[in-house]
Amino acid sequence: MEFDTLQVHAGQELDPHSKARTVPIYATSSYVFDSAEHAAAVFAGKEKGNQYGRMHNPTVQAFADRMVALEAGRAGLALSSGQAATTAVLLALMSPGKELVLSNQLFGGTYSVVNKILEPWGVTSISVEPSLETIAEVSHEQTAAVWLETIANPSCNVPDISAIAEHCQKLDIPLVVDNTWGCAGYLCRPLEQGADIVIHSATKWIGGHGSFIGGALVDAGRYNWANGKYPAFTKPNKKGQSYVDRAGATALTLRAYDLGLFTMGMTLSPYAASLALQGLETLSLRVQRSCDSALALATFLAEHPAVKQVHYPGLPSSSCHQIAKKTLQHGFGAVFSFEPQSLAAAKQFLNRVKLASHLANIGDAKTVVINPWTTTHAGLSESERYQAGVSPELIRVSLGLEGLADLKDDFAQALS
Repeated sequence: MEFDTLQVHAGQELDPHSKARTVPIYATSSYVFDSAEHAAAVFAGKEKGNQYGRMHNPTVQAFADRMVALEAGRAGLALSSGQAATTAVLLALMSPGKELVLSNQLFGGTYSVVNKILEPWGVTSISVEPSLETIAEVSHEQTAAVWLETIANPSCNVPDISAIAEHCQKLDIPLVVDNTWGCAGYLCRPLEQGADIVIHSATKWIGGHGSFIGGALVDAGRYNWANGKYPAFTKPNKKGQSYVDRAGATALTLRAYDLGLFTMGMTLSPYAASLALQGLETLSLRVQRSCDSALALATFLAEHPAVKQVHYPGLPSSSCHQIAKKTLQHGFGAVFSFEPQSLAAAKQFLNRVKLASHLANIGDAKTVVINPWTTTHAGLSESERYQAGVSPELIRVSLGLEGLADLKDDFAQALS
């Protein structure tokens, strides 16, 4: 089916009793069992069924299933936030002594997981420019994972996912891509380009209205987790079964479920899942409008005398323009960054902008702006911020659904 059809219908089986067209919100903590035998069979995994609301909810499952369909994966999981999805995947993959190669142009929260949890635990991380050449220099057969973003936040750099995936496959390294800016697969499907796992902050374009916090992961289901590099995947549990025994090539999803939901309770609310499902139904329409506006506004600012530089892969002047044309579809993303002529001018812009909202989010129906140096990436060292493409005067812009002429007028008066 086409993406537009999947975003409306995938993951839903009509309730046989109510026949509700919209996925119902199952606001329950627990579920009734038919008998003692039925309860035992569900908990033993011999029969399908819901055990408890921390791990199981039909509304949440419908959202997870829809994400799997949209990303062309084989299994997936919905969690309480994008940060929860990141944490669950990293904890599933890593263990003391492992080595992680990650882009040096990532969302600040990803670095927090690495710096505050993984490194004290004994994991080594290597941050490099997200290019094939630099990743090839530092990765090897014992590398536990390579981690990228489809479009880097906030530098807007686009890595060559297919080329990096081919390199990772040669060395038997799982490739994880944060596809939040890929908009649930509408702009990019990394799994089809060779990635093994994608994660999302559903708070952004999936929800589309800044009304909830949520996250998801989708598993391609083709990596061999029994290759000896991941002992936790093949270690038998108390019942004598390993993650690989129970889930095969989708063992990563099962381990992330076990750690993220069963053990740590990173549970997505059914109310939030309902908002995510509603958001997905119009995602392609919203994202296309925002991408078109982003290209037009970025082009406008690139010619503005008060602007020093614009970072957007849709501009022919961008160093990653050709890679972006190969990697992305339907547009070049709904976010760009720009640098006014000075730090004082950047502060003036943020203080004077009227239509755009000054806040720490992206993917909203409203256009939003922020200075990453002092906010989203403030936890990084100065050198790390520069490596991530963040300068003191950089302004990140996430395009919403307002009229383009009104946005141009607002930005022009704020820069004047």
